Amino acid sequence: MPNIGSVLRDEILRLSRKETRSQVDPTRKVTARQRRDIAELKRQVEQLQRQVALLLRKTLAAPAAAAESTAPRMRFNAKGLRTHRERLGLSAGELGKLVGVSAQSIYNWELGNARPRPEQLSKVAVLRGMGKREAQARLERLAAGSKAGKSTK
Repeated sequence: MPNIGSVLRDEILRLSRKETRSQVDPTRKVTARQRRDIAELKRQVEQLQRQVALLLRKTLAAPAAAAESTAPRMRFNAKGLRTHRERLGLSAGELGKLVGVSAQSIYNWELGNARPRPEQLSKVAVLRGMGKREAQARLERLAAGSKAGKSTK
């Protein structure tokens, strides 16, 4: 016949296991549900990241193509720039001031070592339509504006 102490110990163990299980099982279920939710969210995030990357590639490629297609195609000829500069009677530094670049950039363009960027090319195209007087007048306005800016500082 079993000892009353061992029966009591077995019963306490059984009841403690039952109570522990009743406390742990709901937590286990919640944890499993949260893990499933987290896995689903991770899948959604990966899918959204792929979509964003695809859209970025499309949008970065689209403006460049749109800018090229909508903007008029301007040709650049280094010899033509030098000839026009000489026709206007301007030094490379003066032409650089009108375009907004350094004299060295003008020299590099004229030698064919570099090409103007599209925004600079549009300014050069505006200069092509100018005569000597207009170019000199614009230089004087720039000089006057820079002197006025320096005197206020």
